[in-house]
Amino acid sequence: MLLTIDIGNTNIKLGLFEGEQIRAHWRLATMRERLADEYAMLLLTLLASAGLQKEDIRGCAISSVVPALTQEFTELGRRYLHLEPVVIGPDVRTGLAIHTDYPAEVGPDLIVNVVAARHLYGAPVIVIGFGTATTFSVVSRAGDFAGVAIAPGVGTAADALFRAAARLPQVELSRPPRAAGTNTVHAMQSGLIFGFAGLVEGLVKRLRAEVGEEARVVATGGLADLIAAETPLIELVEPNLALIGLRLVYALNRPSE
Repeated sequence: MLLTIDIGNTNIKLGLFEGEQIRAHWRLATMRERLADEYAMLLLTLLASAGLQKEDIRGCAISSVVPALTQEFTELGRRYLHLEPVVIGPDVRTGLAIHTDYPAEVGPDLIVNVVAARHLYGAPVIVIGFGTATTFSVVSRAGDFAGVAIAPGVGTAADALFRAAARLPQVELSRPPRAAGTNTVHAMQSGLIFGFAGLVEGLVKRLRAEVGEEARVVATGGLADLIAAETPLIELVEPNLALIGLRLVYALNRPSE
């Protein structure tokens, strides 16, 4: 089986693939101070809970936006799985042409999401990632990475309000009963949930004008379902998009046996 690991600023997603089918997947909190040995113990526990052993893993692919943890998970692969992980970076084949000013700056999370979306839904396609940041990655009609728009994440915006405004509380990210809030909590929820739905609609309209009105829109990330429920422009939600992309990239870079 193939172990795929997507390391984000807030969460770490792990998935086990048997062929093209995902056998199991988990989500962990990103903790930069944890070492390879600590994450290895967590992984072994998760494998045991699924009735699996580390010997079942024959390959490993890693996408990471946290450099400190890239090294720790690479070390985990080498020491505990006896594998050399494929780590998404400039020297890794992705089958994706990147048409930006500085291609090496494009985050590996964006790359694996785009690779998976193009494979699943064709091109053009717009991939919205709801994470620490809200990202809008664009694939052109030719299937190339054409650019990205980056906004704060929903949770990031909520935390910023709580920290910067002394009288605003920390609120649950859930749908309020109406747009015009009649209390502080509902008012903040309206601005965050309905506000980000409006952000999606405005940016998708502009991006489709550039890449093609037929561009499909797929969302991924922890809050994708919440925002997708508020706008018809998000056509598809795929929570495991990054893991699928990692599987596809690994197939292009599979180490020789």
